Amino acid sequence: MTGMSQTDAGGPAAAEVPAPAPARPTPLAWAVILAACAGQFLVVLDVSVVNVALPSMRKGIGLDADDLQWVANAYTLTYAGFMLLGGRAADLFGRKQVFLVGLALFTAASLAGGIAQEPWQIIAARAAQGVGAATLAPSTLTIITSSFPEGPERMRAIGLWMAVGIGGGAAGGLIGGVLTDYLSWRWVLLINVPIGVLVFVAAAVSLTGKHATASRRPLDLPGAVLVTFGVGAVAYGIARTETYGWSGPEALVPLLGGLLALGAFLAVESRSAEPLVPLRLFRIRSVWSANLVLLVCGIGFFAMWYFLSLYMQNVLDYSAVRTGLALLPHTISIIVGAQLAPKLMARGVDPRLLTLAGGLVAAAGFCWQSTMDVDGSFLTTILGPGVLMSFGAGLMMTPLTAAATSGVDVTDAGVVSGLLNTSRTIGGALGLSILVTVSADRTEAVGGGSADALTEGYGRAFLVAAVVLLLATALVGLMPAPRVAKPAADTAAVDDAAADGSAGGAADEDSAAPAPAAPAVPAPTAPADPADRPASVPGAGRAGEAP
Repeated sequence: MTGMSQTDAGGPAAAEVPAPAPARPTPLAWAVILAACAGQFLVVLDVSVVNVALPSMRKGIGLDADDLQWVANAYTLTYAGFMLLGGRAADLFGRKQVFLVGLALFTAASLAGGIAQEPWQIIAARAAQGVGAATLAPSTLTIITSSFPEGPERMRAIGLWMAVGIGGGAAGGLIGGVLTDYLSWRWVLLINVPIGVLVFVAAAVSLTGKHATASRRPLDLPGAVLVTFGVGAVAYGIARTETYGWSGPEALVPLLGGLLALGAFLAVESRSAEPLVPLRLFRIRSVWSANLVLLVCGIGFFAMWYFLSLYMQNVLDYSAVRTGLALLPHTISIIVGAQLAPKLMARGVDPRLLTLAGGLVAAAGFCWQSTMDVDGSFLTTILGPGVLMSFGAGLMMTPLTAAATSGVDVTDAGVVSGLLNTSRTIGGALGLSILVTVSADRTEAVGGGSADALTEGYGRAFLVAAVVLLLATALVGLMPAPRVAKPAADTAAVDDAAADGSAGGAADEDSAAPAPAAPAVPAPTAPADPADRPASVPGAGRAGEAP
């Protein structure tokens, strides 16, 4: 009888049991999401929150012009340089353990910077903050991707993570302005202490301590040293180009030294038994293509807040607090875009289409922003283009992040997360240096430091950023098409066929293992080498359980 079956003993037929409904996040799962998002918020917030307080810091602690630069750059350089080490450490020693260590270091460094009495002390504290942030940041995304199986719930969690992270950068100006104006510049650092303690307690309670057996493997110290020095030297050289130009030895020597170190890093990794970055990951098309797009996007997006803050304060005469308030619609627009993207993906919208649409919307906003003038109004010069730029950024970042982490073995999730953050950070550092140079050249060409000349320079920077974002949208074509989930009945047959195929040669780099995921969610991508095929599907544990 259709829909019925008999037992072997001849018993009565049993009705088919309907498939269970998709699991919804439990309170523990929400605690995991909140802990990860809070950690990401602190990391991203500290990139921008200090900028507003720099003039007050200079007066309060006796910083000179060079010291001011390094209060900002010390954090960015160590953050970028130690990112991959933090990601691999999360894979080897456990997400919870590395998350808590990074958070503790970040919080302690914030306290040290807040009570600093000498310039070198605050610079050293900012460098230590960067190391803590680099240790913490990869774990925040890895906790989410390892706690939720691929599907709509993971997409929603990643969307919230992206919105909180990008929103933290946008809120930095407002928070820094309020703290500086109404309390003291020291509170832009001290505010991290109570928040860090609360997040530490919440994470210690909500996250589990389990991690893969790979955690017993040694860390690739030669690779870690080379990549940290290489990325740090390149980022340092880029930062120096603002003062000395691209051909000056002060910038050229660290740039070339960093590139040589990165080349040596690749050579070491190709021969290491336990590499910091398994080079086979770059044979997975979703990983390398999404990271490339993120790198180019970072060149355009990172400088948006920088030039908007300068334009509002130097040309429109906004105060620090008013500047932060004017940027709130940008924050809201990013959150809306980041939350809309996973909902559209769950309904079957191609992630590549979302990325393309977000890039075009953002590029249109940057073009509009490039028409700014000295008498610009809030509605037409700040709000209108700002909403387009920010909404486009939020719309494209979630599918990019999901694409890069989809199908990656759980033991490699941390290093892939580190790659994502490193791509954004290095792209941002490179973009800021390039766009500052473009802006300064245009400003000087039209008359120096007048308001008109400054506006011309800022506008030219936004126009170049728009061109960069158009390039990023063109690169979306390199991303693989999402795989349509196979019916459950076909899974065994497909697995057998894959096993038969692996006996004759390597699997295609774009092939994907079948997964009963929701439509339009990319299925796990099979490694290029059959010997590297993961033994289990990542994220197979309960929602809310971090390995």
